[in-house]
Amino acid sequence: MKIKKIMKILIPVALFMLVFGNSQLDTLLFGEARVKKEILAASTLPIPTKRTVRWENSSSYADSLFRTRGKEPFRNWSFEDKMDLPRTLLAHLLASNEIAEVNRMMISMKPWGTHGSKWLLNPKGGYDFSATALTTILYLFDDKPEILYPETKNHLVKVLLNDQGEGFSDAVPHTLGRIKDSENHVLMAQGSKYLKNRYLMLHGNHEAKFNNEQNGMENGILDKLKELSEMGLYEFNSIPYLGYTLAALLNLEAFGSENVKKASRDVLDYLCFSYAIGSYHFRYYPPFRRRYEKAKSEALSKDYQTVFMKTWMSFHPSIKSNKRIESGESHALIAACMPYRPADEVISLIFNKAPGYFARLGHGSGSSPELYSAGPGYLLSAGGVNRGKWSDIVARPITLFLNDNAAVLADLFHVAGPGNDFMKWNNTGVYANFACAAGLVAVPEGFKPVSENEQWKIFGVGDTLLIAVHSSDDIGILAIFEKQNPQDLAKKLIEANPDPEKLKSQFQFPAGSKIDFDVKAPKDKWVIEAVDGKSLDRDFDSWPLISGVWDQKNTNDH
Repeated sequence: MKIKKIMKILIPVALFMLVFGNSQLDTLLFGEARVKKEILAASTLPIPTKRTVRWENSSSYADSLFRTRGKEPFRNWSFEDKMDLPRTLLAHLLASNEIAEVNRMMISMKPWGTHGSKWLLNPKGGYDFSATALTTILYLFDDKPEILYPETKNHLVKVLLNDQGEGFSDAVPHTLGRIKDSENHVLMAQGSKYLKNRYLMLHGNHEAKFNNEQNGMENGILDKLKELSEMGLYEFNSIPYLGYTLAALLNLEAFGSENVKKASRDVLDYLCFSYAIGSYHFRYYPPFRRRYEKAKSEALSKDYQTVFMKTWMSFHPSIKSNKRIESGESHALIAACMPYRPADEVISLIFNKAPGYFARLGHGSGSSPELYSAGPGYLLSAGGVNRGKWSDIVARPITLFLNDNAAVLADLFHVAGPGNDFMKWNNTGVYANFACAAGLVAVPEGFKPVSENEQWKIFGVGDTLLIAVHSSDDIGILAIFEKQNPQDLAKKLIEANPDPEKLKSQFQFPAGSKIDFDVKAPKDKWVIEAVDGKSLDRDFDSWPLISGVWDQKNTNDH
């Protein structure tokens, strides 16, 4: 009875908001999309686009993936299996396995739902997950009648791809355009609709309603891609939605018009560059938006961007690295069969951090930034900040990646605080070779200090890298040094920072920069306040997409 009473109140309120409310307010209250479309300053670090690598046409990993997924049984098709069945069918076709059975299965299928987010007035939403993979099948096998039979293709076009014609929409269905849909749904639903129109036009149907340049679809897609290029993703680093966004972008990059191909490739290049900046040897632990239940994950290589990157690297002619996919093989399937490959500099940056950099990634108003400091053999990754319950942002500990086999958070030096509730953290305290947060520094098992005193512990990594750790209940500091004697360093750190109370707000690099910080900074301010007495721009809501210094020794000469 209580539920019925609540629904009687909520439904009229929701309908009132939809009819009389403000679109931005409606999206904020009921949606999962960007509210303010503020163009960020252009990236000061140019996004790499140069491609000279001659990629292999096949890879042993991809071939194995096709064979394995191409032997899976066909499942019942429904919202619960909205992604799995179409991608299983794709795998069978890629492996040339049970071709006749696949075609019979596809002809027997009927659309189970509608496009866009699932909600009260769109109870069968989410069909765009299926339509995206079906679009991939249509284009990949259009000219292969021995694999995709003509009658199957006809059924695919006329029945299974059930959205076509005019009218680009970025709104949740049946909300009077008031609530903007999440970007993964927009790209999947509108991208599939756009590509079906394009397919019909390319195959002789010249009705005006299918002409994307006349029916608004081309401009709608391009406007959405421009938004992502100028503002980044709202669902940045999302677990699990980034995988679906990438799949939709790969379709557009492979099969769209020249303008759409180029715009999609620009977004993909931005995402791959961001990943390369923030990862090290396929380990990646950034803050992310959506979903809170994923906050407990401590694995370092299970995000879907890593799945795509590892799969692409399996086609590289010379790089030999660990390409084992820990989860998300259905996304690896899409990465393997599509033509996009990252730019040269992106590939190099994943593995080689020399000579070093300090980079800041902005994500706009009400969001969390990403900050990274890297050099030969290491990467410091900021954990970001939650901006309130409705922000849907998961903040994480500040982490230090080394050139080792770390697989989970416990394998890394990391620091976070205050307390254990990520919604209370502001873990943006990263600068060049430096990190701080309002909590203890966790030291991985097996690491023993090579030198220590009452304030500092010095840990050695390899022959040249030293990690200085200062840790107490309310302040944790990590500082990275190269080619120094550990005993001398411990002594110099005490001399440069004699007052432990002052270490709660200021750190002096021996013969280097002085950093002022506030580990209890408000959630809309960068923890780092000033360097060498010069105040910094702490308003990360207005930071460019990507900015920083490519040789961080120029930023912090020590």
